[in-house]
Amino acid sequence: MNPMPMFPLGSVLFPYTPLPLRVFETRYLTMIGRLLDEEDPEFGVVLIERGAEAGGGDQRSRVGTLARLVSVSADTEVLHALAVGTERFLVEQWLDDDPHPRAALTPLPTLEWHDGLTPLLAEGESIVRRVLARAPEARWDPNTELSDDPLAASWQLAAIAPLGEYDRYSLLQSESVGALLRQTIDATLDAEILWSTE
Repeated sequence: MNPMPMFPLGSVLFPYTPLPLRVFETRYLTMIGRLLDEEDPEFGVVLIERGAEAGGGDQRSRVGTLARLVSVSADTEVLHALAVGTERFLVEQWLDDDPHPRAALTPLPTLEWHDGLTPLLAEGESIVRRVLARAPEARWDPNTELSDDPLAASWQLAAIAPLGEYDRYSLLQSESVGALLRQTIDATLDAEILWSTE
């Protein structure tokens, strides 16, 4: 994979999941401007493990998700961009900022769906929606629609589950759809117990 423009964030991006961005730093405005000149504009998103989104000097995770730029609009203060997660990758090496972050990436294998997982997906969806309806300050609506494609729906279920970023990062590293669904269910039930005891 050629050097990829990168956008480290304080949140995890999953495949098949939308990513709205408010872009105001000069380095990322430059990055978006360059992407708009490309036929298939993509950039990498990784979780910032330590540090802040603005200003640089952050410590970044190694597993991330490519994001395809879908639309861009501007107001008087910021650029609004919408992207969607595509495939996962491993960061092999961070390169010099040019002027934005860049990295050499290796694609991670696409997870394989099989129909035997259908009951687990249904169970996971029921649990996540139930807990999401009770979650304090949830970022997703419990009635958020999932894709008709079961692989996409599995990733989207992980995305809407009311979890912290380190749990979400663990889910992003799943090596099978079954593991992804089971971990999503377990982490969501653990979160529900935590809220019940507060």
